[in-house]
Amino acid sequence: MKQGIIVLMNGTSSSGKTSISIELINQKEILFHHLSIDDFIKDFFNNKFSDIEPTREVDEQVIAQIMFDPLISMYYSTIKLFSEMGLNVIVDTVIDNDKWFNECLDLFFDQPTLFIGVICSKEELIRREQTRGDRKIGLAASQFSKVYCIDEYDLEVNTEEMNPIECAEKILSFIKSNKEYSVFKKLSKRNVSVS
Repeated sequence: MKQGIIVLMNGTSSSGKTSISIELINQKEILFHHLSIDDFIKDFFNNKFSDIEPTREVDEQVIAQIMFDPLISMYYSTIKLFSEMGLNVIVDTVIDNDKWFNECLDLFFDQPTLFIGVICSKEELIRREQTRGDRKIGLAASQFSKVYCIDEYDLEVNTEEMNPIECAEKILSFIKSNKEYSVFKKLSKRNVSVS
């Protein structure tokens, strides 16, 4: 049995990753499973801690320091497990720091990883964020330079120029072309600064 394809979509919040993921799931040619970082983290907290009442307030940054990096590691490990089990998986994530980038490289290096840049201008991201109403205003802009400093992808989709169906069709065409997913294997680890 061969490994499942990892469709690793990298883009800021509001760039269109989830809309593209939905279209990839809805098509019938290739079966995909969708793992969104947002859903992964929400599911973890909702399933494990929904009925716990803390006896004191804990700052969100403290919670993030304690929980976020291990959850990201678990998320990436789950993706690799899906691929090892022969399942094709759509990864809907934001790679906005070098530590997470390096972890992706370590875990997915030997997997068939199609690395996709989901591209959108900062101005359009800001407009979408304000229109959506379910995102912290300024999140996409704060991620922009960190996410888009990665400039090597197997494929890029520009969500200002193409709608989600067209983006999904472009991704499917690339997969069906049997071109090698080579960019991820060529990327180098980044230096992680310790603060």
